[in-house]
Amino acid sequence: MVRYIAAAALILLVILVLFRAFQLKKLGIKALRFGEMDKKDFFIPPFALLLFYIVFSSAVGLPEIGTELFHNTWLSRVGAGICIMGIVLFVYALISFGKSFRVGLDEDCPGELITSGAFSISRNPIYTAFGLVLTGIFLIIPNWLILVYVLAGIWLFNRQILREEASLKKIYGAKYVEYCNRVRRFL
Repeated sequence: MVRYIAAAALILLVILVLFRAFQLKKLGIKALRFGEMDKKDFFIPPFALLLFYIVFSSAVGLPEIGTELFHNTWLSRVGAGICIMGIVLFVYALISFGKSFRVGLDEDCPGELITSGAFSISRNPIYTAFGLVLTGIFLIIPNWLILVYVLAGIWLFNRQILREEASLKKIYGAKYVEYCNRVRRFL
């Protein structure tokens, strides 16, 4: 049953992003900017689809890829709690973002700098939420391939955060630097 939480967390993240992007599109804001500044971003979706298969195959009994490193019911429950915390933080971040939400870098029409709500406790609550969900999924389904995804995700999140920070410094200048001095990168 706990494995369904892992699958539901992945589905919910995608639905929330697409729903918010659709809402903003109706307001004339192009929120999906993925891959516009770096075409290498298009290598990510096939790997994301593989992660979806690994998680869903484990949840619904399809042929599985990879093997589990351990089995611990208590850690699975902790993982479910971490997934739920990640989803709650993600929703809070989406609400806090308001009209400034973007997937990818948007230097042309970036929106206002958001420093309140979820962004008052973390400069990157969305990446933190994704990291929590990935970690929770690994604890629920301790497949060695998911561990690779967690490690690769941390690397990719850090890579994207550094790119976004450089862009935000260019756009917002001293206001963003002051914000960085006040609020931590993660939690």
